[in-house]
Amino acid sequence: MKKVLSLLVFVILLNSCDDGNLTLETINFENTTTQSCSTNDILFKLKDKEALLLEIPKSAFINEPTPTDNPIKINIGGSNRVVYRFYNGTVVTNNICETIPPATPAVTDQWTASAGTIEITTTAIKTTNASENSTRITGYNHNIVFKNITFDKGNGTQVYETFAFGNYVSSAPPLPFGFDKTVEQCSTSKQIYNYTSGEALTLDIDPSLIVNSVTPLNTPRTGLISTTKNKLSYRLYSNGVLTPAYFCNTTVPLLPTVTEEWFGVNGVSGVSGIVEVTTTTSGTGFKHTIVLKNVTLKKGGSDFRLGDSYIYGDLLTTN
Repeated sequence: MKKVLSLLVFVILLNSCDDGNLTLETINFENTTTQSCSTNDILFKLKDKEALLLEIPKSAFINEPTPTDNPIKINIGGSNRVVYRFYNGTVVTNNICETIPPATPAVTDQWTASAGTIEITTTAIKTTNASENSTRITGYNHNIVFKNITFDKGNGTQVYETFAFGNYVSSAPPLPFGFDKTVEQCSTSKQIYNYTSGEALTLDIDPSLIVNSVTPLNTPRTGLISTTKNKLSYRLYSNGVLTPAYFCNTTVPLLPTVTEEWFGVNGVSGVSGIVEVTTTTSGTGFKHTIVLKNVTLKKGGSDFRLGDSYIYGDLLTTN
């Protein structure tokens, strides 16, 4: 009788503990690389007979660093889907990205996320030119983490408070900087500019730096980049070809269209953001060589360095 009673109590306790959730199973894609489909909005990770899929618009990945501790947050649901699949054979890219996927391997089980948040933290990827100490942005790394994600397993649910999906890298078109070393100056505004057909580097230079007088040896005239004096701007253009007629206008022309705009970071005396002008004679006139030292250009949260000493160009003037 005691044995029967003990068995009955055990069964009651077992049933009271069953809340419909399955035993915790670990999803582990930690050492696998994030891949993406070119024909749709799916990011995925593959491991033997398993696949972890994230369907999210590519527009969610903005090429702009996110503020510290303030990632982009997107709710799971609708077109934002997270799916964990099991196959009866080794899964490959074609099983994910093809419009009509191969017949084998076949999906044997699937967990679908029913709730949670996708958090995206973005940082710039930079390369460094050690010889001139300059940097350029080559892409952006988007670190993806799921918060409080709930997977529907068909016969139960599984919840992760924090689940790291991994990194997705988007490319950044290179900035050309294809300028020659001869610059021009507007007669009225005194703005200095250098340009190609699709980009321009302009400097609203302090007029006191351009003087028709030879500077002493190793003693250039100097100023600091700021928003009021020596304002430096770099712009990329589309929908037209940049010509000299674009510059020196009271009203900026509508075409070509500005697609990117970077501004020089305010300088610090003796440290950064320094404009140097060395003046020598040139025939019957003068040549003003403009050098930018330790200058950083910034757009939103992104920035890059021109280098320790970037030769902006030569301005020729006459008396």
